[in-house]
Amino acid sequence: MSIFIALLSKIIPIYFSIIIGFYVSKIFKIKSHHIAFIIVYILAPAVIFFASLSININLQVISIPIILFTFSTISAFFVLYNYKKLWKDSSINTLAFTCGSGNTGYFGIPLAIIILEPQYVNIYIFTTLASTMYEYTIGFYIMAKGSFSSIQSLKKVLKLPLVYAFILGISLNILSFKLPAFLLEYFDYTKYLYGLLGMMILGMGFKDFNFREDFDKKFILLAYLHKFLLWPLFIILIQILDRLYFNFFNKELYFIMFLFSIVPMAGNTVTFAILCNTKPQKASISVLMSTALSLLSIPIMLLLYELFVE
Repeated sequence: MSIFIALLSKIIPIYFSIIIGFYVSKIFKIKSHHIAFIIVYILAPAVIFFASLSININLQVISIPIILFTFSTISAFFVLYNYKKLWKDSSINTLAFTCGSGNTGYFGIPLAIIILEPQYVNIYIFTTLASTMYEYTIGFYIMAKGSFSSIQSLKKVLKLPLVYAFILGISLNILSFKLPAFLLEYFDYTKYLYGLLGMMILGMGFKDFNFREDFDKKFILLAYLHKFLLWPLFIILIQILDRLYFNFFNKELYFIMFLFSIVPMAGNTVTFAILCNTKPQKASISVLMSTALSLLSIPIMLLLYELFVE
């Protein structure tokens, strides 16, 4: 019980950002679209560039985002094509997007900073490339398709700077390029700001919520089934198979992957729904409820993992 309370106390401060976002939007009338633009076009590329440049690259570390990106893509297209008859609007695009990801960045990075040893935080951030690259490529395309044509959606994906920031960071890493100390400190701050604004936008998106129109039981049920059950089960399966046959990953990487799988629904579900106008209020309530639920689910899942998996 003491472990549960300790974990709970560490997670609670993350939720204050949601409350701040709601009141900032309500009182000062700050538009969530502006915050979404800052996150997508400025902060996310900076965070990924720094992580790609700073990480100690090896085959094990590189393999994790590839495995998770593949599962993200399969999950998204499975949902898109199997549940499309349940909705006649862009809700299915938003659902498919979010089932392929989780809040590994806005929520996961602050959580990793709190829980992991400092040397593993950048490995976790590098692992979030799986969800980030999925969200900013396949996922963004799926989301944009809810409001735009295929060509328009593809053009929007190509305009996103994050992919180019990743390529630049990895290239410089391979060339053993080192950033000056003052820039290292600057980029280190961006991951905190990324997490803060990312959680604030959840509260901002909730401001215009209409319960009758935006509370969708089918949407929430399917999203939570994928996020809270299928994702952790997939990671446990990977660990079981690896321990039985390959012994490719170590204990620390197992835990990083599991932490990746138990975060709530992707915050970018709201961010991209705002940018693409694909049911942002429906996305907000679903993400906000999953974030509230994770206040209990994350400590429970970590405790169960420690007792039965490690």
